[in-house]
Amino acid sequence: MKKIFLFFISLGLTFSSLMAKEFISIGTGGMTGTYYPVGGAICRLANKNKDIRCSVESTGGSIYNVNNVLKDELNFGFVQSDVVYDKYNGIGNFEGKSDKNLRAVMSIYPELLAFVVSKSSNIKKYPDVKGKKINVGNPGSGNEFTALTVFNEYGISEKDLSHRGVLTAPESPMALKDKKIDGYFYMVGHPTANITDAAISLPIDLVSIDEDVADRIIEKLPYYAKGVISKGLYDGVDHDTLTIGVKAVLVSSKNQSDASVKAVVKSVLDNFEEYQNLHPALKFVTKESLLEGLSAPLHPAAKEAFIEAGVLK
Repeated sequence: MKKIFLFFISLGLTFSSLMAKEFISIGTGGMTGTYYPVGGAICRLANKNKDIRCSVESTGGSIYNVNNVLKDELNFGFVQSDVVYDKYNGIGNFEGKSDKNLRAVMSIYPELLAFVVSKSSNIKKYPDVKGKKINVGNPGSGNEFTALTVFNEYGISEKDLSHRGVLTAPESPMALKDKKIDGYFYMVGHPTANITDAAISLPIDLVSIDEDVADRIIEKLPYYAKGVISKGLYDGVDHDTLTIGVKAVLVSSKNQSDASVKAVVKSVLDNFEEYQNLHPALKFVTKESLLEGLSAPLHPAAKEAFIEAGVLK
């Protein structure tokens, strides 16, 4: 009888402990991209907090994540800083649909636009896309928006392409291998398994943006910045690639609990060296860079965590 009594006490304590935990989800992207493994890295650190149980979800990326965070379908989401800016201000893809409940939690890493082409396509520069089969990106994605921004600055229209693809980034390497497309765009942290897999499947190259074109884009859209995808990151790409990029930003809504937001930020700050080693895209981030390119107001609980860590005054 005593054993049964102790068993039910133990069961009650276990149930009580589970009830005390706050369950949170982070919306990321495709499993071969960078959002998904980095989201998993953040959850791993957050789960060191006995009051948090963090899980990562593979999603359609920035647009999906920002919309579902604001619907409270996701607690947190990875979103490109340009998409954060547009949603908060109600411009671009979100014309007239501003949502001031959006909050930034922290910046993650720089995302740089990669224009991945098969070497057999003979695409050496952007104007070479005329008459080619190019996957611009799935409708409403950050990939599509940035690719079309670059095309517009070059004076390239969709009519110049023989095929305008709408595949997601995870679908693109296989399409490139099967010659259904000659090239595709991916705004991502580097290196990424997506492009590594493409390079294993066939000879690829990355196409640079001309510096004057990059400068004009940044003058019009200041949330972009120039960046370089270093040579040697991907098989067969033996040159640095000049491009533009944004920041990957972890966002929530203003309704997200202070305890969970502070726990997530604190888990990264308190285990920062471990965090940097969890994925190659995080290797060169600094505590200070976690506050760069946020594009929406910082959640008060995140601000509190940064102040307590001495990163923010």
